[in-house]
Amino acid sequence: MHSVQLAIWTVATLVAVALVFDFMNGFHDAANSIATVVSTGVLKPQQAVAFAAMFNVIAYFIFHLKVAETVGRGTIDPAIVDHYVVFGALVGAALAKSGWGALNVDGLLKTIAFIFVSPLLGFVLGSFFMLNVSWLYFRTPPSKVDRRYRRLQLVSAGLYSLGHGGNDAQKTIGIIWMLLIATGYASASADAPPIWVIGGCYLSMGLGTLFGGWRIVRTMGQKITKLKPVGGFCAETGGALTLFFASWLGIPVSTTHTITGAIVGVGATRKLSAVRWGVAGNIVWAWILTIPASAVLAGAGWWFGHRFL
Repeated sequence: MHSVQLAIWTVATLVAVALVFDFMNGFHDAANSIATVVSTGVLKPQQAVAFAAMFNVIAYFIFHLKVAETVGRGTIDPAIVDHYVVFGALVGAALAKSGWGALNVDGLLKTIAFIFVSPLLGFVLGSFFMLNVSWLYFRTPPSKVDRRYRRLQLVSAGLYSLGHGGNDAQKTIGIIWMLLIATGYASASADAPPIWVIGGCYLSMGLGTLFGGWRIVRTMGQKITKLKPVGGFCAETGGALTLFFASWLGIPVSTTHTITGAIVGVGATRKLSAVRWGVAGNIVWAWILTIPASAVLAGAGWWFGHRFL
C-alpha cells in the first residue's frame, strides 16, 4: 500500500514539475509571439500578452499531436522509460541509463537538423515577404502602408502565437505521455494521451504567456533590428509558417530561433548593417549550446533521481 501511494505521489509530482516547465516555457517564449507587435506600437504590452495567450490555447483545437509523438516516442526507445528518465527529462537521461542504443537516431537527427533549418527558413520567408511587400507598395505613401499593416499585424501575431502554442505545448505533452505509459497510467497502444494532459499543457503555456518576460520583448523587437508594422507582419508571417511546417512534420523547434531568423531576414532586406548581427549570433549560439548542456543536466538528473528517489 505504501509503495502504491509513493508511486502515485511520484507521478503526480513529476506531472506538476512538467506543467511548471510548460508555464515557464510560455513565460519565456511569450516575447517571441508579441515582441514585434509591441515594438511597432500596434498593441500595448498588456493587450499583447492576453492576445498571445488566447491563441496559445486555441492551438489545442487545431494541431495534431505529431510533435508530442516525436518528443515522447520518436527520440528514445519507450521500453527504457521510467519515472527516473522522465525526472531527468528524456534524452540525456535515456543515454545515461541505457547508452546510445536507447536513442531513436532518426527522430533526434530531424530535431537537431531543425536547429539550423528553422532560423534559416524563417530568414528566407521573412525576407521573401518583405521584398514582395516592398515591390507591391513601391509607389504607395509610407504612411498608408503603415496604417494598413498595423491592422494586418494583428493577423500575423495571432498566427505566430498559434504556431508557438501548437509546437511548444506539445513538447511537455510528449513527456507527460511517456511518464503515464511507463507507470501504467496510460496505454502504450493509445493513439493520444489523456485529454487532461493536452488541456493542462496548453492552459499552462497560456498562463505563462500572460506573465511573459519584457526584457526579451525588448531584445526581440528592438535590439536585433528596428521594425515597422510592415516588417513585423513579414517577420511574424514567415516565423508562423515555419512553425506550422515543423509541427506538420512533427518536429519540435525553438520559437526563439525561428522568429530571430525571420526578424534578421526582414532587417537584411533593407541593408545588412540594419541588423545587429552580434545580438542575433548570441541568440543562435545560446540555443546551440543549450542542447548538449541540457543533455548533461538530464543525465545528472537521472543519476540523482535513481540514487535518491
